[in-house]
Amino acid sequence: MTKRAGPLADVKVVACSTAQAGTVPYMLMADLGAEVIKIEVPERGDNGRRAGEQIGGFSSFFETNNRGVKSLTLNLKSDEGREILYKLVAEADVFGQNFRPGAAEKNGFGYDTLKAVNPALVYASISGYGRLGPHAHLPGTDAVGQALGGITEAYAGPGESMRTGVVSVADESCAMLTFGGILAALHCARTTGVGQKVETSLVGATVRLMGWTLTTTMWRDANPITGARINGTRERPGIAASFDDVNGKPLVFQLESRHWKPAMEALGFWAMLESRGAADLGLALISEEKRDLILSTLAELFAADTRERWLEALRGADIVSAPINTLLESSNDLDVVANGYVTEVEYAGVGPLKVHGTPWQFSETPVAIGRAPKLGDHNAEILGRLGYGEAQIAELAERNVI
Repeated sequence: MTKRAGPLADVKVVACSTAQAGTVPYMLMADLGAEVIKIEVPERGDNGRRAGEQIGGFSSFFETNNRGVKSLTLNLKSDEGREILYKLVAEADVFGQNFRPGAAEKNGFGYDTLKAVNPALVYASISGYGRLGPHAHLPGTDAVGQALGGITEAYAGPGESMRTGVVSVADESCAMLTFGGILAALHCARTTGVGQKVETSLVGATVRLMGWTLTTTMWRDANPITGARINGTRERPGIAASFDDVNGKPLVFQLESRHWKPAMEALGFWAMLESRGAADLGLALISEEKRDLILSTLAELFAADTRERWLEALRGADIVSAPINTLLESSNDLDVVANGYVTEVEYAGVGPLKVHGTPWQFSETPVAIGRAPKLGDHNAEILGRLGYGEAQIAELAERNVI
């Protein structure tokens, strides 16, 4: 049976990018069949190779963000290195970089330079803050995106100090938006023959991630209720809230106003809520005292029995609800495993290791999960395609061009 190609099998990408936001868009494209050539510094390579958990010489960070790509070492500070880059760009559909603002231009691979080489090129550029504004020149990381984009408040409980989280939410959000922007620009380029520059930022991605909650905050000119999401209007309130069970195990449920009483009745909570004057959820939107009363009563009631019992009651009443997983629990969740969101890949000398699967299921053009390359793994293949012979490649390596 002939192996089917991925949906991006005819797309060629050259990426001079590092870290997470700068690499994940191209890893996703490689998953979908694109040829992605990752440019790395000779001898040292991407710093991500030394990050994360190390098992048998494999990095959890580098494998996650660079699987399926090809590694070409190239000294872009040399004239010959840049000449090789231009040859690759001339044949590419997409170029990506996430250098500090101005660095790409300084080193000879800014947008205007590469556009002259290939007018149909889609050029993706990721920054910390965005192209404009007083801090556009500063470097940025995931922590900056989280700090400025509002997510630290979104996940802080009432009275808690805002802190950035351990998961790279800004990086991943920026990567997804960059991935989508590249595909939109690529469609346009293939339709019109004209490429363009696509710019994203860590701060901008996190702001977008805040969605309608940010819009509501701006319209009300007031920060949202944290801890539990009680929204809507006095007459039509809704709630999404988390509580601990008798063993301290957390769960979450979410419902709109018409499901409030049926859900509380299914849980056996309604009588207690009524007796305490906490049965009217809409009061939480106009009275902080009532809000605290409703939430404290719910916390007390949920703490009386097990999470399993509460989920059975809520799901039996067709109320959206779920246990709250730790990261490790998530990796073993039955639905996560069944859908291939986490899978196992065989690593030489190590055996099978758990890795991200794929968030997509294509009916006709399947996703292929690869492994990250060793440094310079594809030097001979890529340079050979450009017309370099073995002796020339060896000589380039000796002079540290590759």
